[in-house]
Amino acid sequence: MNAKRIVTALLLTGLGFLVFAGPSGQAAGGDQASGGAGHCTPSLQVFFASDFTDQAYQKKAYDKVASLWKRPPADPKRGSKTVVITTIAKDGKGTPPMLHMKSGSDAWDAAAMLAVKTASPFPPLPPAYSQPGVEVHFHFACGG
Repeated sequence: MNAKRIVTALLLTGLGFLVFAGPSGQAAGGDQASGGAGHCTPSLQVFFASDFTDQAYQKKAYDKVASLWKRPPADPKRGSKTVVITTIAKDGKGTPPMLHMKSGSDAWDAAAMLAVKTASPFPPLPPAYSQPGVEVHFHFACGG
């Protein structure tokens, strides 16, 4: 299945980030067999700094990472997630990804890190964005 992902944007007040997430049940790596225990529904959420409002760009970054994420053979415990942080510079190059939160599964964490690392370079940031870069948080969750 290679259907286009429908993307929803929500402004999370108080957190200062804009999030993109696939619809319930559809996630990064969703084109693959469930593999392993298959006891969770994987999902990817991407959080951008709130001053970065170019939704078309955000969708491209989300889609690039989502297309590169390969679900590992075994899932982590349901409800856990991996958080990977990178900063995308004006030219689109990402800083080396940083593992901010571990899921409890080394394979899940490594797959998340590899997807973000492989996605760089991203498209150049829009010329209208005045900052030298934008911090982006990628959340790879094992949901129910």
